[in-house]
Amino acid sequence: MGRFILGLLIGIVLVPLGVFVYFKHGKPPVAVNDKPFPDETLITGVPLHARIDREMVKTPPIQADEDTFVAGAHVYADNCAVCHGYHGQPSRTGLHEYPKAPPLWEQHHDGKVVGVSDDEPGETYWKVYNGLRLTGMPSYKELLTETQMWQVTLLLANADKPLPPAAVAILKGETAAQNPATAAPGAAKHK
Repeated sequence: MGRFILGLLIGIVLVPLGVFVYFKHGKPPVAVNDKPFPDETLITGVPLHARIDREMVKTPPIQADEDTFVAGAHVYADNCAVCHGYHGQPSRTGLHEYPKAPPLWEQHHDGKVVGVSDDEPGETYWKVYNGLRLTGMPSYKELLTETQMWQVTLLLANADKPLPPAAVAILKGETAAQNPATAAPGAAKHK
């Protein structure tokens, strides 16, 4: 009986106390360049994907057409490019985040998938809408309209396909990125 009580004491008091002392006085991996905890990706990835699978919208409420892609390119250039990069131009900022912001206009190693074009649009929309904790990905639900979030989502879902030249020019940073529909009168935005 004494061993049981000792084991219970160690499990209930000493283990949590040891964890607290480590977090308070040790050097837990909290900086971007620190080595991650063992199985950190597994610990955060499993519940993330389970929640997305439960909550994502299966059918986009708008069409994936030229107008959507051009509008989505404006949204992307104004809100996403700083971390995810422009078409053919990786982001210097996104490469120094932890985890690194994925370059959304580069092909994967197999050469078939560009960015997140292999994800269902509902998954990308969920990430844009909700953001991702413990990353640099913010929630855009109070910054963009539902239509704008779907426009950028459908643009990214089609990143592996030919896009309209106007959208590509915006995504390469060749034209003013600000969406004329959201610009203040007389305002000009620089590249």
